[in-house]
Amino acid sequence: MNSSRRSFVLGLSALSLAACQSSLGPRSTSPAPSSQGLSADLRPTPNRDYSAWVASFKDRARAQGITDTTLTAAFRDTGYLPGVITRDRNQTEFTRTLEDYLSIAASDERVSKGRARFARHGNTLSRLEQSYGVDAEIICAIWGLESYYGERKGDIPVISAASTLAFDGRRGSFYEKQLIAALKILQNGDISVQRMTGSWAGAMGHTQFIPTSYLAFAVDFTGDGRRDIWSDDPTDALASTAAYLQKNGWSRGTKWGRELRPGETASRVIQPQTGGPRFTVTGNFNAIKRYNNSDSYAIGVGHLADRIGGAGPLRTPFPPDQYGLTKDDRIALQSRLTARGFDTGGADGVLGPKSRGAIADYQRSIGAEPTGDPSPTLLASLG
Repeated sequence: MNSSRRSFVLGLSALSLAACQSSLGPRSTSPAPSSQGLSADLRPTPNRDYSAWVASFKDRARAQGITDTTLTAAFRDTGYLPGVITRDRNQTEFTRTLEDYLSIAASDERVSKGRARFARHGNTLSRLEQSYGVDAEIICAIWGLESYYGERKGDIPVISAASTLAFDGRRGSFYEKQLIAALKILQNGDISVQRMTGSWAGAMGHTQFIPTSYLAFAVDFTGDGRRDIWSDDPTDALASTAAYLQKNGWSRGTKWGRELRPGETASRVIQPQTGGPRFTVTGNFNAIKRYNNSDSYAIGVGHLADRIGGAGPLRTPFPPDQYGLTKDDRIALQSRLTARGFDTGGADGVLGPKSRGAIADYQRSIGAEPTGDPSPTLLASLG
């Protein structure tokens, strides 16, 4: 993932900071997030070493132009969040197949919701395409992948999260830069302390900008004097995404790429999953990868954009997985397990931890070794 734009993992929770609003600019029109429902590990916890680190950090922040007024307001109700460290330490490195990735990124629900959002915000998206040259569907698709069209923006206070991670030191230099950038955003008056929330890793707003990228690319498209990527109105966030892509090489009037027909050739061809669809891609594919440096992500954005625009699913089928199961087989497996009372979390054909746990529970129930691995034999045993 490209850490120049955003951080590494999105987290969801909420913590409201009651800070001095008047000293840091106008209030957002959206209501402040509630602290109710926050898990205990994402609430400020006394930590003497963290407090000492904050005191020393403030001197470094002042040297970079952060005022005492901003520092006082920003840190008034912040604190060490142990849950942020837990989540940072417990990131699981794994690789999904493109088929699994697209099953999530371009699910029927995400496509349907994207078409509804595109219809609702069509005038805004059209204006952004005219202004920045980035396809309206691409902007909408990034919105869909990054925050599920604004439904999962994240509610953890950025100052607490960034200062906790900077203090922790594993990526201390990176997060201290994010913390300084976040303080500059507050000092500029774009958002209040209470409203500056995001993922546990500091990614903010509808399209998940990290603070340094916000300073570099965020725009005030509404003309209200603030670059508000957090508002219920997604205009500034969508415009900021368009500006980001434009400044990172997007070429007006060029598509991201497309799926190739069997036997068709092209000058640039990629096939992320052996035996699966092949794609020809353009320089705009590279621009999308500047947002997130992953072929699967860029294909996910492009394919979701095409689906939002009315296109159908990919034509080329994916091969059976390593266990000999097709996606339809995996959906059948999940459905049959659920029918027997083993919770897979849904039948989408993606066998994640919950589905594997359900398989293991079923295997135990029939006296088999609980490996959690699927198989054609196991599917057949479910009837």
